[in-house]
Amino acid sequence: MAEGPERVPEQGRFVTGSLMRHVTVMALTGTLGLMFTFLVDFLALWWIGRLGSEELIAAVGIAGTIQFAVISVAIGMMIGAVALVSRAIGMGERARARRIATFALLLAVAVMTAISLLVVLFAGPILRVSGAEGRVAEEGLRFIVISLPSLPLMTAGFVATAVLRAVGDAWRSTAVTMIGGVFAIVIDPLLIVWAGWGIAGAAISIVVARTAMAGLGLYYAIRVHDMLAAPDMEAARESLRPFLGIALPAILTQVSTPFGNWILTREMAAHGESAVAGWGVVMRLTILAFGGIFALSGAIGGIIGQNFGARRPDRVAEAFTAALKFCLIYTLSVWAAMAALTQPIATSFGLSAEGEAVVRAFTHFAAGSFVFTGALFVANAAFNNLGRPLWSTRANWFRDGILMFPLAAAMGAWFGAAGVVWAQAIANVIAGVVAAWLAWAYIRRLGGAGAPAAANPAV
Repeated sequence: MAEGPERVPEQGRFVTGSLMRHVTVMALTGTLGLMFTFLVDFLALWWIGRLGSEELIAAVGIAGTIQFAVISVAIGMMIGAVALVSRAIGMGERARARRIATFALLLAVAVMTAISLLVVLFAGPILRVSGAEGRVAEEGLRFIVISLPSLPLMTAGFVATAVLRAVGDAWRSTAVTMIGGVFAIVIDPLLIVWAGWGIAGAAISIVVARTAMAGLGLYYAIRVHDMLAAPDMEAARESLRPFLGIALPAILTQVSTPFGNWILTREMAAHGESAVAGWGVVMRLTILAFGGIFALSGAIGGIIGQNFGARRPDRVAEAFTAALKFCLIYTLSVWAAMAALTQPIATSFGLSAEGEAVVRAFTHFAAGSFVFTGALFVANAAFNNLGRPLWSTRANWFRDGILMFPLAAAMGAWFGAAGVVWAQAIANVIAGVVAAWLAWAYIRRLGGAGAPAAANPAV
């Protein structure tokens, strides 16, 4: 018998029950899924490190920074899908949720196809501006040209996971993001080392992983939940404005992080290839080890959105505080583990003393600032799902566009490569405190006035 659509409560499963449990389940499953998503890039860099060349590690590190900027656009569109689909489900309008999900998927894939083409065409100049020279630039270009055209597939997988999370299906959403990492575990050593393809093998492995992610995500969204439909022009006209009202600010918000990373990479390049290689390891280690923090925004987006749509500001406030508690516990646990494993990590990548010093500055000190990075992301989720997406844009650009450069330039000059890492931590602390305070103040006002049926997303 064919598997039919899985039914969910009309108003969504997050409007009742323990919010701490909902946040924990969604965050941990999101963590597992996101860690496997970024495991693809982490393993590629680790196996490249087995080839014994810091130039290759630096090339993949810089190319990865550029690629992360493009991926941020997809994440922003995913956030728009979660916010609108979960809100429609919270209002009991499942048919409308299907139309929004279909429109979001098609628009996101089209946009990412265009952006990926542009980046591939101008990859050479972009790498040079990012500080890549000689062999680092040559190998970075090879990595981008092969792997970047697969980003539309990854985007389809992202939007599918957004739809699954919006309906409350945490485990299938996790399975979609995990499948890429499973493929990478098998394929990376075969292509990079055994076949001797090096960076080209790493890039091909990423393409395969993203293809698998898209296929499984679309299967679950269509066959299990019946949450995608045939394209409908009327639905597109209906969904375009509210979707862009959330997605565009969310994209601007997400792009701020790779912009800040780009600034840090540029500053790190002034300290030599070994420092850049160490920084490349730090960036991969960050998104892998702190997957729980990066997953928080998407994990609680559906919870906040459903309760906002159901007019339950009390539960919105409870979800916000539960997410902050999760963030604190998770960060302290990961920070302790990373500090203990610093030496094995640096050794396994074959880093020199300079590269190891960069890693140590992060694992022993700067990693603790992710308590405040998590607070920033939780605040962003609240802003995006409560009709104030531009507030999250301002919060992120305050960190990455205003604080990051002067702090990195000054501390890099005073303390060398380690100072650049510490500068990122200081920016995280300042921005996280400000954003969390603003979000909590707004949520408390909702509790006094009652959750509005709709808020102006342009504010």
